[in-house]
Amino acid sequence: MEPLSDLELVGRLVLAAVLGFLIGLERELRGQAAGERTHALVALGAAAFALISARAFPGGDTARVAAGVVTGIGFLGAGMILKREGEQIEGLTTAAGIWAVGSIGLAIGAGLYLLGTVTAGLVALILAAEGVLRLDQRLKGRWSVEEEGPPHRRDQD
Repeated sequence: MEPLSDLELVGRLVLAAVLGFLIGLERELRGQAAGERTHALVALGAAAFALISARAFPGGDTARVAAGVVTGIGFLGAGMILKREGEQIEGLTTAAGIWAVGSIGLAIGAGLYLLGTVTAGLVALILAAEGVLRLDQRLKGRWSVEEEGPPHRRDQD
């Protein structure tokens, strides 16, 4: 494997941070606790770990670092999930977004630009779809208070 130029190394970090920032912007606009800075930092950190793993330990087991990053980000995301009164759970979508942004950072850091960029596009599409299609409002109108509808979900956060 050919060593990375400093320009490509910096480019990977910047691209990961920008993609994470754009995804986090949607969360910020929805008023969620983890916004653009959090998502950008997670993507940037994951990309940096991927680059450090490959560059500092040539011939080493980069899969171990990736596994550690996935676990660490999962732990961070778990902190975003809150159980409110009754069985209301909040923060699942934000936690899943943080986890997905970590995968984007790892992909970009590993040089898998297409995979990272397409993943970012799909994550953004999934997060934006709820607001654009207004599915939550449409579904609420189908079930009256007297009828028994599906259990209350708060994962549209």
